[in-house]
Amino acid sequence: MAIGELGRQTATRVETIRYYERIGLLPAPARTAGNYRAYGPEHLNRLSFIRRSRDLGFSLDQVRALLDLADERARSCEAVDAIARDHLAEIDRKIADLRALRRELGNMISQCRQGTVAECRIIDALSPGASQKKRRK
Repeated sequence: MAIGELGRQTATRVETIRYYERIGLLPAPARTAGNYRAYGPEHLNRLSFIRRSRDLGFSLDQVRALLDLADERARSCEAVDAIARDHLAEIDRKIADLRALRRELGNMISQCRQGTVAECRIIDALSPGASQKKRRK
């Protein structure tokens, strides 16, 4: 299949497919007599794996490691589990950070007195020096 069809079947932009080829995540396809890329089922399967991994938030390095492990079918999945656990821990850290950001923004909004912008607690908190003022208190 042509690159456009591969892109449609995997919901991947053509530029992204080419990028994955350049960095070695997706093997270079054979070329037609007209020098067009000719992708096969193995490319579709591999790109689908990459897309699903990326949709789950795995980094490109993690995807590369997972692909390498997936190619060794008889190997223990202990390394796969470790990658997934590390990624889950990172997601938990991000969730904790987002919760803290939500609390802070909620506090800023709750201090709003619906006055003028000159009196706005949100603008004040976002202004330069706000973090120093906060630390001095």
